Amino acid sequence: MNDNTPDPKQPKSTAAQPSDSREERLKAALRANLMRRKAQVRGRAAQDGQEDE
Repeated sequence: MNDNTPDPKQPKSTAAQPSDSREERLKAALRANLMRRKAQVRGRAAQDGQEDE
């Protein structure tokens, strides 16, 4: 066989292992998005409670 041809079964190293910095950025963005969504829900719940009075 020819060793110069890539094995289609093996994933590329860049796709298989994302860099740690990218992973950390994604984690931070996801956490910030979750906090923002929770704050929106709390704000809407507080607003709904005030309208009933």
